[in-house]
Amino acid sequence: MNHQGTKTLETERLLLRRFTIEDAVGFFQNVTSEPEVNRFLTWPLHESIEDTKKLLEGWVEQYANPERYCWAIVLKETDAVIGTIAAPTVKNRVEAVEVTYCIGSKWWGQGIVPESLQTVMKYMFEEVQANRIEAGFDANNPNSGRVMEKVGMQREGILRQAGRNNQGLFDLVFYGILREDWIVLQRG
Repeated sequence: MNHQGTKTLETERLLLRRFTIEDAVGFFQNVTSEPEVNRFLTWPLHESIEDTKKLLEGWVEQYANPERYCWAIVLKETDAVIGTIAAPTVKNRVEAVEVTYCIGSKWWGQGIVPESLQTVMKYMFEEVQANRIEAGFDANNPNSGRVMEKVGMQREGILRQAGRNNQGLFDLVFYGILREDWIVLQRG
């Protein structure tokens, strides 16, 4: 793969960019302190802006690694950080990445996550030269699976009690898409 790190990506209404420490206040207010958002996440609910600042410090430090892919989802209209999308797991041997995402509940149902995911997929397939993009979600969170379906990912199976989030062990529903499948979808 041709690793290039977290480059700024753009859509008509979104800016996907690297996090900065200054994003801690907005990210805390919109995402990390919201119980409903954090139900299915692996980091604990943040009780203070300092918790979010510590999380972002670790993420920002990792940007030095060209295999680090972690974007803030920013609404262009308001410049608000409303979520994150990342590829925290890189599998060089099989030319694959695993993606994760979350946004504040105020923006659920507006097509923001599929738009973000489609943009990251384009970057990963065209520039990074990944052959496969995969993602998993808690079986109790079917909305996450609908996001994956909207961008053309295919359900590949369920790994029983293979994940742990803020609710405990969960069945991991796995989706994936290959570059060749994505190319066909782009042709339309």
